[in-house]
Amino acid sequence: MEQKSKIQKMAMCSLFTALTAVGAFIKIPVPVVPFTLQFLFTMLAGLLLGGKLGAVSVGAYALLGLAGLPIFAEGGGFWYLLKPSFGYILGFILGAYVTGRMTQKPEGLTFRKILFANFVGLAIVYGAGMVYYYIICNYVINTPIGLWPLFLYCFLLAVPGDICLCFLAAALAKRLKPILARM
Repeated sequence: MEQKSKIQKMAMCSLFTALTAVGAFIKIPVPVVPFTLQFLFTMLAGLLLGGKLGAVSVGAYALLGLAGLPIFAEGGGFWYLLKPSFGYILGFILGAYVTGRMTQKPEGLTFRKILFANFVGLAIVYGAGMVYYYIICNYVINTPIGLWPLFLYCFLLAVPGDICLCFLAAALAKRLKPILARM
């Protein structure tokens, strides 16, 4: 019975790794940082798999992209570490972990609690993404960006869509968590 559980966990992690990769190609062009569905799938990974497995699935996605598979929003490869938007991918890993940990206990888990966890995950993703973007631009690749343009392009223009994805992820998780718990 334990072996079946391990196989199910591996399959679910793989599924969310693949969904995150697919989410990178479903994008709406926005200046500087493209809006994709990666955030939705990384939050669902944490919500549905738990913190540890959610982070593992998103971490596997990051490693596959860094290994050269063109599964990031703008390609792949080790050089992607120097891309200012890579911080968002790091934020996805941490966001999935925290969101999953916050919603791990099924008792008393309401839509509001799930939504709050998603907003915490959103703050982590944007915090990591914007800090990384600022550091890479200003201190590594020598294309300086000020705080206001950073806030405008890397937060204000992108966050409305991700706020909507927080609501969608909460609604999906509220319905899917009980089903997955029975499996």
